[in-house]
Amino acid sequence: MAPTIHEYSSEKGCRCPLEVELRAVLQQRIMVLDGGMGTMIQQQNLEEEDFRGKEFKDHPLLLKGNNDILSITQPDVIYQIHKDYLLAGADIIETNTFSSTSIAQADYGLEHRAYHLNKTSAELARRAADDVTKQTGCKRYVAGAVGPTNKTLSVSPSVERPDFRNITFSELVEAYTEQLRGLLDGGVDILLVETIFDTANAKAALFAIDLLFEKSYEPKPIFISGTIVDKSGRTLSGQTGEAFVVSVSHAKPLCIGLNCALGAAEMRPFIEAIGKRTTALILCYPNAGLPNTFGGYDETPEVTASNLKEFAISGLVNIVGGCCGTTPGHIRAIAKAVKQCQPRVPPTDIFQDYLLLSGLEPFRIGPYTNFVNIGERCNVAGSRKFAKLIMAGNYEEALSIAKAQVEMGAQILDINMDEGMLEGPTAMAHFCKLIASEPDIARVPLCIDSSNFSVIEAGLKCCQGKCIVNSISLKEGEQEFLNRANTVRRYGAAVVVMAFDEEGQATDTEHKVQICTRAYNLLVHKVGFNPNDIIFDPNILTIGTGMEEHSEYAINFIRATRAIKETLPGARVSGGLSNLSFSFRGMEVIREAMHGVFLYHAIKDGMDMGIVNAGNLPVYDDIDKELLLLCENLIWHRDADATEKLLAFAQNYVKGGKKVVQTDEWRDGTVEERLEYALVKGIDKYVVEDTEECLSQVDRYARPLHVIEGPLMTGMKVVGDLFGAGKMFLPQVIKSARVMKKAVGFLIPFMEKERKEMMAATGSTEEMDPYQGTIVLATVKGDVHDIGKNIVGVVLGCNNFRVIDMGVMVPCDKILREAIEHKADIIGLSGLITPSLDEMIYVAKEMERLGMKTPLLIGGATTSKTHTAVKIAPRYSSPVVHVLDASRSVVVCSQLLDEDVREEYFEEVTEEYEEIRQEHYDSLKDRRYLSLSKAREKGLHVDWLSSPRPVRPQFLGTHVFDSYDLRGLVDYIDWKPFFDIWQLRGKYPNRGYPKIFKDKTVGTEARRVYDDAQRLLNRLIDSRGLQGRGLVGFWPAQSVGDDIHVYADDVTPHSNLQPIVKFHGLRQQVEKDSASSEPYLCLSDFVAPRDSGVADYIGLFAVGVFGADKLSKQFEAQGDDYNSIMVKALADRLAEAFAEELHARVRKDLWGYSTEEGLLHAADLHRIRYQGIRPAAGYPSQPDHTEKSTMWALAGIQDKTGICLTESLAMTPAASVSGLYFCNPQASYFAVGKITKEQVEDYAGRKEMSVPEVERWLGPILGYDIDE
Repeated sequence: MAPTIHEYSSEKGCRCPLEVELRAVLQQRIMVLDGGMGTMIQQQNLEEEDFRGKEFKDHPLLLKGNNDILSITQPDVIYQIHKDYLLAGADIIETNTFSSTSIAQADYGLEHRAYHLNKTSAELARRAADDVTKQTGCKRYVAGAVGPTNKTLSVSPSVERPDFRNITFSELVEAYTEQLRGLLDGGVDILLVETIFDTANAKAALFAIDLLFEKSYEPKPIFISGTIVDKSGRTLSGQTGEAFVVSVSHAKPLCIGLNCALGAAEMRPFIEAIGKRTTALILCYPNAGLPNTFGGYDETPEVTASNLKEFAISGLVNIVGGCCGTTPGHIRAIAKAVKQCQPRVPPTDIFQDYLLLSGLEPFRIGPYTNFVNIGERCNVAGSRKFAKLIMAGNYEEALSIAKAQVEMGAQILDINMDEGMLEGPTAMAHFCKLIASEPDIARVPLCIDSSNFSVIEAGLKCCQGKCIVNSISLKEGEQEFLNRANTVRRYGAAVVVMAFDEEGQATDTEHKVQICTRAYNLLVHKVGFNPNDIIFDPNILTIGTGMEEHSEYAINFIRATRAIKETLPGARVSGGLSNLSFSFRGMEVIREAMHGVFLYHAIKDGMDMGIVNAGNLPVYDDIDKELLLLCENLIWHRDADATEKLLAFAQNYVKGGKKVVQTDEWRDGTVEERLEYALVKGIDKYVVEDTEECLSQVDRYARPLHVIEGPLMTGMKVVGDLFGAGKMFLPQVIKSARVMKKAVGFLIPFMEKERKEMMAATGSTEEMDPYQGTIVLATVKGDVHDIGKNIVGVVLGCNNFRVIDMGVMVPCDKILREAIEHKADIIGLSGLITPSLDEMIYVAKEMERLGMKTPLLIGGATTSKTHTAVKIAPRYSSPVVHVLDASRSVVVCSQLLDEDVREEYFEEVTEEYEEIRQEHYDSLKDRRYLSLSKAREKGLHVDWLSSPRPVRPQFLGTHVFDSYDLRGLVDYIDWKPFFDIWQLRGKYPNRGYPKIFKDKTVGTEARRVYDDAQRLLNRLIDSRGLQGRGLVGFWPAQSVGDDIHVYADDVTPHSNLQPIVKFHGLRQQVEKDSASSEPYLCLSDFVAPRDSGVADYIGLFAVGVFGADKLSKQFEAQGDDYNSIMVKALADRLAEAFAEELHARVRKDLWGYSTEEGLLHAADLHRIRYQGIRPAAGYPSQPDHTEKSTMWALAGIQDKTGICLTESLAMTPAASVSGLYFCNPQASYFAVGKITKEQVEDYAGRKEMSVPEVERWLGPILGYDIDE
């Protein structure tokens, strides 16, 4: 079974008895690989004459250091090393052939002996394995070691020539073929392609293996092992671990893993990550720690074994061994350590319905992925500018077009070099090699596009990632189609199939579907293609030509797309968009509108991706209404005169493809006045032009930096003053930031040029920092919420702070490493969920341990001044300050960095926090609690027998909502939290929505932001930029004490049927007023007890709004911070509305316990004027986030909806809501409040968790200090 993909019908299934045998062993136990061959050879202290032996006595070059030659000249030494490893416990030994290709041996003048060298080494290892098998009765195996060679396909050896390579793919394939023939003829059991630092080299080896297995040899099991070069988690050629796995998955390795470069301790996170991304077995053979100063290895066998045992206990590995620095002693200790450990059980369905691609980073296209933009401008047939540059040989400038496409949102890059005057294969190879040298471009997968298959192969030979081939077809017959498809599969690429056959291009729907179905069956059943790697292009043909036979081409494509998606499982649909509007070339506004309308409809019917100009796609709702109607009529063939009407529209409305815009009056002021106005009003249209004008006034602004420090910062100071005075609001500030970014972005190249000139003139590298200070911001590990942090970052940026935003789920070591590297003046931590508080404490402890002095800011919805003062500040001796919101962040940062007031401010904060701590501890002493037994006695006791019997839900189990109607949720949105995010708060009586619009201070801005939100919301819903998915489920349930037992089927009360899961509750304990008769509540009080004789039920839901992160990043990449934040705010509101609307459906229909409930207004819903509750884990009624794990297990939430839990149990996407449903009329929301250690210990026992673990999750509600 291949890694990262599921099984599919194929005539190329496993025909290898050895693989079946090994898989059976590996299901029973962890196998052991041998250790370092080079380490043991070094211990022999061999000299030049030993390496030469008799055979190479007169060889003209020095041979010392050529360890592989010892298999010929000192076979006894190599045999004994093999035997020592086998007797130490190795199940598998590697041949002494790491450098036995003709390429590597050329350094010693022995390239002509490569085959003989490999065959001899394989025979030697085979003899040692067979001898020990006979001696011990335990079968041992030989792995043919295939090293990476000393050359690389992805990296130029010349800094000056990034396109230069000192080896070709074909030369590598030839060398590997020779090596592999020797290994196979020598009797190896396994082929191990190892120490992969460049995936392109490995793909050449895998290409050679596939050819040999097809033509000459019986298949053998394949092991693949990469090398992560440092803690960045990337290979030397820049790929991430997951991208590496995706790139080699086509070889269907039995095992995949990592070796060399790192010790086991450092390798763990990367092995763990790879294990989560593959269905193959996992192989791990690290070095004996990291090398010491002299290049040796000091890690003892016990330490290496202990680390690998932890891997085994954690279920991470199937085969372990050692690399550099390991000896038979290490292998003996490893074999002993893992002997009783169970092997990893690989998952069977990772990314089952995904098309997986990779550049330097992975790219997944799954069932819920939004439309994928394939950048079209690197096409000599489609872009005049690109063609002109390529024809002139100006490849470097052509590269900037590729970069611009990626920056504008292209997720895949289409490269086409089909031009009659161009040497296609050479041009394709040249450009792909240049792309490999540009990480910003190379991170995305490539689409190698040509009608000439030799050009396609030239491109594939230069790409280490998993590409798309565009395209092959049946037009030259079935056999040629199969040959090309098999070649594409061997390169490890996905493939686009055009709807052509022997009769020509398909134009009608039926013919398109017929060709695609035929091709699908050939690819899946004859070639062995994974269906997810098949993309059909049913031909987007030109409409609006005036010819009647062309009028339904758009309709036919859309209908064919729907049929393909319904009948060919796994296949995707793509198309080249520019063909559609070819009749209107030169009229860009018309063409862009046609593309936008066509995509709007084609995507609805299943079009997954398209070759588009990523920067020029209008949003459907933004198209002029008259133009929109004309395009609709043309595409759907509703008006015979649509073409003529479009032409008339173009002539009357458009001038040179752009609308004519009048210059505004404010443009008459001085350049400084114009820049200030633009910054305050958030107008970015002229900012580059005005900044350039400042730059030209050399007498006033001698340096680019002076433009920033002068008019730009003057303008931003006005913005900051207005914001601080409450005369400007956050949405306006963010628009100002967008203008500032654009201006600074224009100046950066000039500043860089000046810096280089100054360095050349003076030799000095020092330059005055124009910023107030550098601030590193991060949402801590385990947490995915970042709206508040993003707002803080924008506001600080507007006030001349350099902000380094590290994003979400950032581990402590990465935050501190970034802070040290950038010499941060302040570190800011953000978090929304309770576990984030513990992570913040950990960061503070680590900063103290490392002796750091950088001030630490704490913010986020779950944080508080009290928690910061009591739990975080005491762990760090430098300033720790809680920041309430964005408006306070500037003041706090300015005071912390002002040398004149810093110490005084810190003393003030220290004193304040000391008072807060004292008050907190005093309150704990004064607070009184009931014992747990007394609290239970005073709980809510429903008279179940006299109350109406609980209603049975309409179904038991789960119901999934794959694509929820977001339009129907708009009326359920609670807008108050939306305005809170933007820090727009009205004063009584105008606090809530819609009264906030009447507020004298914020009303106007609130209305403007609300209107912006409505426009964006409509666009996002209509374009399906945001999508809703979720589920609801119901099960029989009975309470048992403070727990709720859940059953698979209806149960008879009093029965002893075992529950499938248990939900655990927490009960109020804080003593209430003696005059109060309020019960001490627990959620279990709302479910009928098991011994009541009353059958009851519980519900569960999880809903999420997907797509916000991607859209936010797109806006951010465009410098649009305002909409970047807006889209996340809207997604959050939609998720809450989803939960509210679904709860209404549950009450009235799905569960149906409140069928008489009338139509409630939104305000009534938000004030909970209905029967039943939907409490969420991690919130006041059940503050324990770990209950989510039970919910996810019970309902299969992740598999069914894609809503996941992080290690801190935050939900992703961040715009997600989950909870339980209770229907009892007396069910109400409540806060558990503080609890005693007695209840914590009882709860830990019920959950079978340790008390410290429970205390960690329940920290905010503990009524005692765990440190005492």
